[in-house]
Amino acid sequence: MENWNITADFILLGLFNHTGAHQFLFVLVLIIAFTSLVSNALMLLLILLDPRLHRPMYFLLSQLSLMDLMLISAIVPKMAIDYLTGRKFISPAGCGFQIFFFLTLGGGECFLLAAMSYDRYVAICHPLRYPVLMSWKVCLSMILGSWFLGAVDGLMQAAATLNFSFCSTREIDHFFCEAPTLVRLACADTSVFEYVMYICCVLMLLIPISLILISYSLILAAVLHMHSNEARKKAFATCSSHLSVVGLFFGAGIFTYMRPKSYKSANYNKVVSVYYTIFTPVLNPLIYSLRNSEVKGALQKCMNRCAAYE
Repeated sequence: MENWNITADFILLGLFNHTGAHQFLFVLVLIIAFTSLVSNALMLLLILLDPRLHRPMYFLLSQLSLMDLMLISAIVPKMAIDYLTGRKFISPAGCGFQIFFFLTLGGGECFLLAAMSYDRYVAICHPLRYPVLMSWKVCLSMILGSWFLGAVDGLMQAAATLNFSFCSTREIDHFFCEAPTLVRLACADTSVFEYVMYICCVLMLLIPISLILISYSLILAAVLHMHSNEARKKAFATCSSHLSVVGLFFGAGIFTYMRPKSYKSANYNKVVSVYYTIFTPVLNPLIYSLRNSEVKGALQKCMNRCAAYE
């Protein structure tokens, strides 16, 4: 097959076709994405403005909201413009930036969720030692480490992916540039890169999910020893909702990045990608934040202030 210049644009085939049913799904995705943007921006604003939320737990939540906000902004606007205008071209530089931002934010969120589970473990199992075990220094180290590890993974995979020579076909069967999909267009042998990418996925997915499961297992063990049935029910409900969102996020990531190549389907990958790029960002503020009594109090306080200014 004839190679083409790396400066030539790629073509994103997108998530939807221009049919009546897909138009409805497109509108639904936009509504979900807009809801995610508003809810995560609201969380950032509340945590910034309310002094009662200036604690490590809420600082971690603010970073989760920031990552989700940036993830939606990096993918959905381009997808919407492509669908509405029919111009589905993306430059190699634009493709590289999408890969970098997606892996930075997605990988960073994996480690941030692990840090959040550790925070809950310390708060429930070692409340008296919380100021020491979860000090501001520890909290900032976890956050900076999450961003750094995500950025390193994103930079390595974006640079390595775009370094391949690509064949005459320019069509990416996806709604954004994702490394596994783009690698399929390469003319060169990609086995070494795929092996390295698999190792990165083990580090970015399996290690954080293992830490999360260990933390919540210890939390559940502590909950079982609680004397209050109401406290147990509340703790079980919180842990189950947290684990359901974590399972959805990590499960979709493992499905996309860690399956054998022979089992990968472009259509399945596109649908699964919607879960960790659009669906879980709208669930995170609902599950982790807006169900919290202190966050509800901060929201009520903010609304009362706004009403007083009218």
